[in-house]
Amino acid sequence: MTLSEIAEGLEVTASQRERGVAVADDTDVPLVERLREHGRELPCTPAATATLVEAYTAGRSVGDAAAAAGLTPMTAAKTLHRCGVAGVCPLAPTRRGIVRDWLDGRLPRSEAVALTGGNDADFALATYIETHDPLPAVADMVHANVAGAAPLGSGLGADDPLGDALGSPDGLR
Repeated sequence: MTLSEIAEGLEVTASQRERGVAVADDTDVPLVERLREHGRELPCTPAATATLVEAYTAGRSVGDAAAAAGLTPMTAAKTLHRCGVAGVCPLAPTRRGIVRDWLDGRLPRSEAVALTGGNDADFALATYIETHDPLPAVADMVHANVAGAAPLGSGLGADDPLGDALGSPDGLR
């Protein structure tokens, strides 16, 4: 039996995301400039989004990154979600299912909030996350920015939590 006989009748039913070869690299363009065309889709300004993403990906908490960007923690979490940053939903997957049940009308809101833990802010953020998808173009920009970011432990300023944790290569001898 030949390979062509084995492959006879096979058909491709799914497609992959075509990534192609990068022809132009715009990572030297500041993130804020690249975000401007998506400003209307984000919960805050492109400048605040860039500051937030840079602070958060440098290792700061959502609250600290929000303060650096001049945002509330709720707006910061929404923005990070829209930027494709994983892990900002305060609810576990099973509790997110309860939010989906409420959105589908299978549960009253008071019962859904109680089943998820009784925190209105967490419920509101989970509802936002369930009803707003990340923006693929923005997520690609953010991931490219993170990939080209400064080395671990730099750029956090005076309150750098890794301060002296990463020594210079000269100290390895």
